[in-house]
Amino acid sequence: MENKFLIFGTIILVLLLVLGVFIKFNSNGNVINQNSDLSKYSSEKIPQECRLPQGQDLQSWKEHLGHHQNTLYCLDYYK
Repeated sequence: MENKFLIFGTIILVLLLVLGVFIKFNSNGNVINQNSDLSKYSSEKIPQECRLPQGQDLQSWKEHLGHHQNTLYCLDYYK
């Protein structure tokens, strides 16, 4: 009976540890800082088609803008 609880507890502990590591790598550990830094790219000073959409990654948004001829000028706002 004691071995059953020990094995069950170890399995739960390992699962929680794996879940914690997954969350850490998935969020890169800087979600709070990232949102405050990215607010400047959503301001009214930037044209609507150039603004960073909510929840979009900055690097992938810049790549997206660079792939379209009509939005290449938007990259000037992200220097």
